[in-house]
Amino acid sequence: MLAFIAVCVVMISIIWSSVKLLHTIWWRPKSIEKQLKKQGIHGYPYRLMHGNTKEMMKLAMETNKSSTRSSMEFPHDISPRINPLLHNLATTHKKAFVVWYGTTPRVAIMEPKLIKEILLNKFGDFPKTEINSSSKLFATGLANYDGHKWAKHRKIINPAFHFDKLKQMLPAFSTCTQELIEKWEKLVNQEGCCDLDVSVEFLNLTGDVISRAAFGSNFEEGRLIFLLQKEQGKLFLQSMRLNINFPLLRFMPTKVNKRMRQIYGEVRGLLRGITEKRDKSIRTGNYEKDDLLSLLLKSNLKELQENQDSNAGMTTEDVIEECKLFYFAGQETTANLLTWSMIALSMHQDWQERAREEVLKVLGKNKPTSDDLNRLKIVNMILLEVLRLYPPTSLIRRTTKKTKLGDFYLPAGVQLFIPLHIIHRDPEQWGEDALEFNPERFAEGIAKASKDQVSYFPFGWGPRICIGQNFAMLEAKLALSQILQHFSFELAPTYTHAPSAAITLQPQYGAQIILHML
Repeated sequence: MLAFIAVCVVMISIIWSSVKLLHTIWWRPKSIEKQLKKQGIHGYPYRLMHGNTKEMMKLAMETNKSSTRSSMEFPHDISPRINPLLHNLATTHKKAFVVWYGTTPRVAIMEPKLIKEILLNKFGDFPKTEINSSSKLFATGLANYDGHKWAKHRKIINPAFHFDKLKQMLPAFSTCTQELIEKWEKLVNQEGCCDLDVSVEFLNLTGDVISRAAFGSNFEEGRLIFLLQKEQGKLFLQSMRLNINFPLLRFMPTKVNKRMRQIYGEVRGLLRGITEKRDKSIRTGNYEKDDLLSLLLKSNLKELQENQDSNAGMTTEDVIEECKLFYFAGQETTANLLTWSMIALSMHQDWQERAREEVLKVLGKNKPTSDDLNRLKIVNMILLEVLRLYPPTSLIRRTTKKTKLGDFYLPAGVQLFIPLHIIHRDPEQWGEDALEFNPERFAEGIAKASKDQVSYFPFGWGPRICIGQNFAMLEAKLALSQILQHFSFELAPTYTHAPSAAITLQPQYGAQIILHML
């Protein structure tokens, strides 16, 4: 009798597990696909388990094979290259379409009024996507939180990124950039030029900047954390690519997973040591400098004292995660902005000359002050145009229940994807020259550059706009202006224009530039 009951329990468990599996990999996706189709949201049909990932990879491989210097004929028309499947769908479905990432439906939204509704998120219907275990090893922090936790962290971190505080960090920015320029000057040969990959150079520069700006006197420890986080980023990208086809790998003790967990532990240990020492110094009044970590800890202490409640502030663990996010966001975004700016100005020598003339007129041979940087209108226009054509990443939200968006009713479990690289090139918003590099479009500011206000958001939009955008723009403007003071530059013959969407938008084969001493 007991054996019969045991067999029955096992059989019921197998049947129940099989039903759940079928629901996950077939019934639910097909039901969502049917609901979306009824509302005019079309795309490639859902394929069992893989969704559209096989089509994506096939098109991407075909596109990569055809990526040569012939792409320079239309260099800024990058959408067909970075995601050809999305590009194909966007040309036929102007408002919305769906792409399947495994069993997850991702609806691309391109209409400005719908984007505004998503990013304003007045009723909390469009939270951030949940991060997986690999992402948690890399960084969580403010960018990945919702609701009360996001509001609390945003309030505490905000003072560290006030413009007045950032201006005090200019000497750190300038010191790092000057060290880079001196290094480049030594590399220049007798003919007064050198060939180097600026994408690597700028990653090191922005890593040094965030180490100094975030940790001040603990720069050397900050530098070690940067190197570890840099390795972690590479491993995370490797893991992410493997997990597309083999999602269970993230739970297995692979070599990559083991090393990621090891780095996670090392970084946490280093950050815990720095944070606890700094917090103690601040509480006893023995630390007066205003680096990012100190400003965050001072703001956190103020919040705790004013509310007399330990839950009102951030824990040490919270501070550690925010510091890790400082590294990723502070390094990648600015490094890519500088890299694409150098590439764009190498392609468009007229704009390089205009920018240099402005820099030399405003700065001469002096190091820039914050007031000087505010006067660099052409440099600012160039950076804004580079961010339009080469935005760092795209935005993703999700639905947790049946949700109304405009005329659409979206079922629970749908991801909402806002493809910046497509929206930033929409001729209806940007005019007939949408695919061209034309910084002049920003001559009267961002508000008048496009038809709709919610057509340009390289740093996001609404209440969740990137808290570090002023940090990134200030650093990029200072670095680019100092480089223009000392060098002219052009694309090396070895450069291949191949933008690639990794974690952020990067040049797949590097950014080989020839520098000429002025």
